[in-house]
Formats: sequence, structure tokens, C-alpha cells
Amino acid sequence: MPFATYLFDLDGTLIDSVELILSSYRHTLTVHRGSAPPDDVWLAGLGTPLRTQFREFTDDPVEIEAMVDTYREHNHANHDRLVRRYPGVNQAVQAVAQRARVGIVTSKLRASAVRGLEHCGFDGVFQVIVGADDVEKHKPDPAPVERALALLDAESATTVFIGDSPHDMAAGRAAGVRTAAALWGPFSRAMLEPCAPDHWLAGPAEIATL
Repeated sequence: MPFATYLFDLDGTLIDSVELILSSYRHTLTVHRGSAPPDDVWLAGLGTPLRTQFREFTDDPVEIEAMVDTYREHNHANHDRLVRRYPGVNQAVQAVAQRARVGIVTSKLRASAVRGLEHCGFDGVFQVIVGADDVEKHKPDPAPVERALALLDAESATTVFIGDSPHDMAAGRAAGVRTAAALWGPFSRAMLEPCAPDHWLAGPAEIATL
């Protein structure tokens, strides 16, 4: 039977914003440290809040906030130039939205998530958006997934969380929902296999056949 509720991560799952994210990280560390670490450092933390990631470089709260501000300024200025839709994702999401509840669970701020969704043609599709400013704990903690379930009045047993990162898989499993790994994002199957997702999605069209 199809799932009654489909929850989606945003970056790397619904919208291709990976180059924007990496560009923003490179810019931020170059401004604040003079050089940026390799991209795989950032990919390891993709899907977690900015402050969590910048805390790996400093424990000074003032500097962390300055890094966040630098990141967001660069990110907002380059958003529409670098963000694009993954081919086929819109059609697949529209197909499941006609028969089930659909929601977003992201570590982005709600306003940034809405901008990305609108830019990629998803405006008005999702009944619920849970962003970083909607919860106190973040992925891989189950809190944001549980928040989406509560807002949608959905049962965990009939819900699937679709994401591209280990943090998505961990959050979904801890919340008691099924998990589906999107292999068109920046994380390879080898990187996601230790998370033991319930479903593997080789392409966006497979979302509609879950």
C-alpha cells in the first residue's frame, strides 16, 4: 500500500542547492580564516544547522554568529543563480501529493526553505514546512520529524521520510518512520549504506512508486 504521509528533506533531495551551499561555506571560511577546508568537510555536516557546523572551527559564540551572518549574506546573494531543480522531482512530488499528506523537514530556516521551494516550482505543494527555527533540536535528532508528524496528524507507521544524508536517515529512524535514501544527492550509496535505509531511490520517479 502507498504511504499516507511523505516527508522530504530539502537540499540535495528536492532542490539542487549543493553548489550554493559549498560556495557559501568556502566564502565564509575564507573571510574568517583566510582559507577554506576541502568540500568533503562540509558534505559530512550537510543537513545539520549552520551553528553546529561552524562550532567545529570555533567555540566563540560571537564568531559563530559572525560566520552565520557571512554565510547567509553570500547564500542569499547567489541563491537564484546557483539553485536549480532536480529533473523529475516536481512531477514525482505532485503525484504523491494528490493521494497523501506531504511535508518538508529541513535544517534551513523556514524563510530560506520557502524561497528555495518557490524558486524551483514547489510553491503551494506542501502542507507543512518544519525548519530550523521551528524546533530546538535538529537532525539527526528525531524532533523535527516528530514535529512534522504532529502538525500533519500523521502516524509514524504509515510515513516515509525521504532524504539524501545520513542525518536524514538517522532522524527518520529515531522518529519511527520508514526512511528512503535519495541517491541523486551528494551522498553516495556507499556513504548511506551504514544507515540501513528502508528504501533506495535511484531516481526521482521512484518516489511515486514507494
